[in-house]
This record gives sequence, C-alpha cells and structure tokens, in this order.
Amino acid sequence: MKKYLIAGLLVWMPLGITFLVVRAIVGFLDRTLLLLPDAYQPDTLLGIHIPGFGVVLAVVLVLATGMVVANFLGKRIVAAWEGLLARIPLVRTLYAGIKQIMEAVLATDAKSFSKVLLLEYPRKGVWSFAFMTSDSLGEVQEKTAAKVISVFIPTTPNPTSGFVLMVPKEDVIELDMSVEDGLKMIISMGVVVPPWGKEQLLAENAANKK
Repeated sequence: MKKYLIAGLLVWMPLGITFLVVRAIVGFLDRTLLLLPDAYQPDTLLGIHIPGFGVVLAVVLVLATGMVVANFLGKRIVAAWEGLLARIPLVRTLYAGIKQIMEAVLATDAKSFSKVLLLEYPRKGVWSFAFMTSDSLGEVQEKTAAKVISVFIPTTPNPTSGFVLMVPKEDVIELDMSVEDGLKMIISMGVVVPPWGKEQLLAENAANKK
C-alpha cells in the first residue's frame, strides 16, 4: 500500500502543482483585460469567459512596447521617462536596481547564471553549489590581487535567496551540469542528482531512441 501510495503521489502531485501555478499565472495576466473598455471585453463580445485572453493581450503589449522603444523616437521617450523617474527619491533607486537586474538576466550575451560552480563554503572541506553571476567586477577587481568573480550561493529549497560572494577564480570548480540541473538539485535538497558521464550517455541514448 505504501509503495502504491507513493507511486500515485509522484504522478498527481507534480501535475496538480503545475496546474495551480499555470492557473495562477494565467489568472494574473488575464487582469490585463481590464485595460480594455467594457464594450471590447472578450467576455462581453463572446458572452462566455475563456481564460487565456489576458496572456495574449500581455504578449501583444510587450511586443508592441519593444517595437516602439527599439527605434530612435522610442529611445528618446524612454530616456525622458527615466529622467523623470530619476528625480523621485525612492522610485529612482528601485527602478534603477530592477532595470539593471533585468538587463543582466535578459541580455543575450549575458554571462550571469551561465555556469554552475562548486565552492568550499562555509568552511574548508564543505562544498556548496554556486552560480557565476559576473566576471567583470570593476573596482572590486582593481583592488584585489587575484582574479575574482562574483558568485551567488542559493539557499534550499528556495533558490531565490542566498549570498553573493566575490571569490578568486581558482578557488571554484566549474561543473558540466546545466543551470537548470543545478537548480533542480538545489530545490530538491540534493535528492534529484542529474546524470553524468556514462549515466548521461545512457540517458541521452534512451531519449534519442524515443
């Protein structure tokens, strides 16, 4: 009975959690429909509620915004808007910080979170997962003798919190696993270990046969 119960939970719990998360995201994005006049609301036009129209509207708004700000006039408008925000004490700090983080994460040539590392932390002989966030540290690099990189050591099972450390590059070990596999291992508290070496080849061959 215990074996069957665990097998059933392994099927239904991931499905249920995934469904709840997707439903929450779709429900949140559907609120963008409030931007439309009541007469043009999909519920009014169709007479029924179909979830997901807000996702389409959000994607269209983001694409349209990107097309506008990508040209010369759009850049001037954004610069003027950011200049206005820069005059508001609290808002300018929040906006500038969030924008820098988004630019670092979304940039196509960004090196942030591109490598999974092992670092002896919090003491010698104890190894922790880390993600390289930057290898260009400006003043920090100029005032340190060794070549240093910035790494983020996440906590488990919530990898959105953790510690940022500047460590010598030779003190870290770069792993072959992907960032996604590293996050899976952290979130699972070390239970889910990605295949490596012969195990990885067997897994890839099995996937190719399918």
